[in-house]
Amino acid sequence: MAVREALLTLLADGPKHGYQLKADFEAATGQAWPLNVGQVYTTLQRLERDGLVEPTDAAAATAGDAGDEPQPGGRVPYALTDAGLAVFRQWLATPSPADLANRDETTMRVLLALASEAGEVASLLRAQRRATTETLQALTAMRADGDPTLAWSLQLDRMAFVAEAELRWLDRAEERVAATGAGDAGAATIVGRDGDHRPTPTPTVVDSGTGAGDERPSEGTP
Repeated sequence: MAVREALLTLLADGPKHGYQLKADFEAATGQAWPLNVGQVYTTLQRLERDGLVEPTDAAAATAGDAGDEPQPGGRVPYALTDAGLAVFRQWLATPSPADLANRDETTMRVLLALASEAGEVASLLRAQRRATTETLQALTAMRADGDPTLAWSLQLDRMAFVAEAELRWLDRAEERVAATGAGDAGAATIVGRDGDHRPTPTPTVVDSGTGAGDERPSEGTP
């Protein structure tokens, strides 16, 4: 998702100026994506150039009001055009593509360690498991602490499920490496996917809708 689509989505509720769009964006994303106000205004200018937004009739009255921080043209409210509304609706109705060629750092480290005689793969897997477990424990504590907003609660859920999935993958990777006898000795041929593997313990997480002391086993991740 680009900032362009985010601003179109926020403007679908009505006219807003740049600073309001910045604040609404960060609130909507659970503070997970800090946005520079300069980027907001640059994107608004491009959207106006493309005919997707336009200054509202109130722009002349609000531009340069006392107390406004200096911005090109003042704090000018923008609204969606008919074309902008159509682009917003099309974007919202289009599923996000699955990134099947994901190159996250943990995976790349393990694969590169496998390719090196000095890789010490088993040690790398153990160290990464400890770090990911600590991350999951911190997320679990955050989910149990206080009464977060829905946006932040959903962000915590996503991050916890990602950490749980990484722990399962690390366990599977360790099984396959051990099955080849590679250990810390470097490159090896990976065991086939149809091989038996031991069940992975399910991490315990705190349901954000329960009290801090009410724990339950987490649901399995795909």
